[in-house]
Formats: sequence, C-alpha cells, structure tokens
Amino acid sequence: MKELVEYIVKSIVTDPTKVVITEEQSEDGLLVKLEVAPEDKGRVIGKQGRVAEAIRTLLRVKAAKEETRVRLQIV
Repeated sequence: MKELVEYIVKSIVTDPTKVVITEEQSEDGLLVKLEVAPEDKGRVIGKQGRVAEAIRTLLRVKAAKEETRVRLQIV
C-alpha cells in the first residue's frame, strides 16, 4: 500500500523529498499516514477533496484484493 501512495503522491507534489508515508496496523485494518510539505498539501487534497478521494478509492481497491481494510490520513 505504501508504495502505491508514494508513487502517486510523488508524481503530484513539487517537492517529492518531503513526502513521508507511514503505515500502522490496527484491529480496524491498515492506517496509512501521509505527510507532505505545507505548500503541497493543496495539491494532494485537490479541489473539494477530489484528488484525496481518488487516492483513497485506489487504496480501497487494492485492499479489497488483499482482503483487508485501509484508511488514508493526510497529516
């Protein structure tokens, strides 16, 4: 999951060196935390959250194939 988010986000942001992704396993499933530079946060979220929602949709599809649950948190 981490690799998928990393690939997508690094292609969107202007400063890919400041992208930090961590994964935490919990009883609810996998929590993916995404940190980007403050000036790139708007690019990752997108207008009305469309980019963030698209990333979450892709994560849900991959998680369904692996029979698990996943959540994306943009910090």
